[in-house]
Amino acid sequence: MKKEPNLMLLIPYPSENISTVKKDDGLIRIKITRKGLLFKILKFIFYNVPENITLDLDEVGSAVWELCDGKNTVYDISIKISDKFGQKVEPLYPRLVKYLKILKENNLIKFKDNGGNNMSKLDNLIDSWKDEIVEETRNLIKIRSVEEKAKDDRPFGDGPYEALQYALKLSDKFGFTTKNHENYAGHAEWGQGHDIVGILVHLDVVPEGTGWTYPPYEAKVVDGKIYGRGSSDDKGPTVAAMYALRAVKEAGIPLQKRVRIIFGTNEESGWGCMKHYFDEKKEEVPVMGLSPDANFPIINREKGILIFNIEKKFESRSEKVNIKYMKGGQRPNMVPDYCEAGIEVKNELRDEIRQRFNNFIKDKDVHLELSDSIDGFIIKSHGVSAHGSTPEKGKNAIVPLAEFLGSLAAGENDVTAFLNFIARYIGKEVHGDSLGIHLIDEPSGDLIFNLGMIEMDEEKGKLVINIRYPVTFKGEDVVKKLESNLVQIDKDLYLSDVSDNPPLYVPADSPLVKKLQKVYKEVTGEEPELISIGGGTYARAIPNAVAFGALFPGKPELAHEKDEYIEIDDLIKCAKIYAHAIAALAGE
Repeated sequence: MKKEPNLMLLIPYPSENISTVKKDDGLIRIKITRKGLLFKILKFIFYNVPENITLDLDEVGSAVWELCDGKNTVYDISIKISDKFGQKVEPLYPRLVKYLKILKENNLIKFKDNGGNNMSKLDNLIDSWKDEIVEETRNLIKIRSVEEKAKDDRPFGDGPYEALQYALKLSDKFGFTTKNHENYAGHAEWGQGHDIVGILVHLDVVPEGTGWTYPPYEAKVVDGKIYGRGSSDDKGPTVAAMYALRAVKEAGIPLQKRVRIIFGTNEESGWGCMKHYFDEKKEEVPVMGLSPDANFPIINREKGILIFNIEKKFESRSEKVNIKYMKGGQRPNMVPDYCEAGIEVKNELRDEIRQRFNNFIKDKDVHLELSDSIDGFIIKSHGVSAHGSTPEKGKNAIVPLAEFLGSLAAGENDVTAFLNFIARYIGKEVHGDSLGIHLIDEPSGDLIFNLGMIEMDEEKGKLVINIRYPVTFKGEDVVKKLESNLVQIDKDLYLSDVSDNPPLYVPADSPLVKKLQKVYKEVTGEEPELISIGGGTYARAIPNAVAFGALFPGKPELAHEKDEYIEIDDLIKCAKIYAHAIAALAGE
């Protein structure tokens, strides 16, 4: 079956037998000249049949007619009529389409194609902007947008503020409508219509950590890759989405929904930006959306995310070794790559501690350092950072240090019990088996457990835990089970500051998923598999959204890791996919 052309992309123009005059009141009078065999027969039979017929148009009809000039597409006409008459012509699209069809059925106008494939136009535009896209991505990466303490009008510190200003300024340059909500979040919008398609991105990044080959905020280009913190998570994809919307705008793709890129600045550490944007400012909620903050093809299942503390107060301590402090990790959703402790020991025990340290590290795959301090030692532990949703890819720096300190602070005391709890019940496990909370379901797989941070002094110890639980469970299921099990392990352990971000699950047969699957296959030629992740994206900030890219299948996952990068070819491909997605979701 031949596919009907999209009327909004066609260009109307007057038929050959039509002439017009503009009357004194500025309105249009159409003069229709009858020609052809049928008219001649009618003229022969009914000799008084007029050769010319006139038709007077009203104000709106006259304005539309003047735009049917062989240059404007129907979409162009709709924009100009809306700008001129506003609410007077609403609902615009159905009225305009009906009017033009009547003109065509009466042979007053004809339509012609706009002379090109719009999808090819999108791709060509994006290819022509390749250098720009790379440069703007580099500029954004160079802003160290790690959350810091709030100051003045900057709720998440200088870096996220500067990144938001940069994104909004670039959006203004592209001709989008922009809005800034007290520097918590902002948006850039293009198109018209009642409904909104949302593209939810974030401009903040996790701390850079150590061990980079290239400086994390230099945005150095090496072998076709842009290196830097945030290159793939989520600044490169953000820029790709912005240029995708620009391409749709400049290609003249008609949109029946508004497209809104929503810029968050606190995704990595709390989502305060989204709470402010939707809950406090009551911004319109998109009817559908995507977040370019994970993997291709399409993620329609995201596990629930729990963040909480496990705490214990110290009523008793080791008489042999006094642990003054232990601190490690930077974010709950990162595998900690560094942890440090300061211990106080008597001088006569120094040699013994050194010997025990050497014995401990001798046959273990750990990286610990021991150095003298005035009253004892400083012990440093080095690990390998990874995203909290994939802790198996990292090496947790907290665990081996806790294991060693637990062996020193011998005896029955609270400090030793706390350290041994870490070593025994957390250790290198990533599913919470020893804690009895390893939940599994068919749609999304295993529960994921990450020990993200530790803060310990002489009075108490606190662990910050990040859990990703399967989509068919509730956060309260995990919390109740864990609390019950902790009582059996150590009655003095307790949970605090529990936060729960429920799972995301969009059915495979939803129109959103089906359209994105079609787009992905058309652009890449690959099968649009639906996948589940443990990571959490802004897709769950609105009711009907999925994560869509930007990491392609088979490429290394480097978010939250050292030497994070995005391949330039992938960045450009992302922009094309997002441009096609915008046209598919907002253009129908």
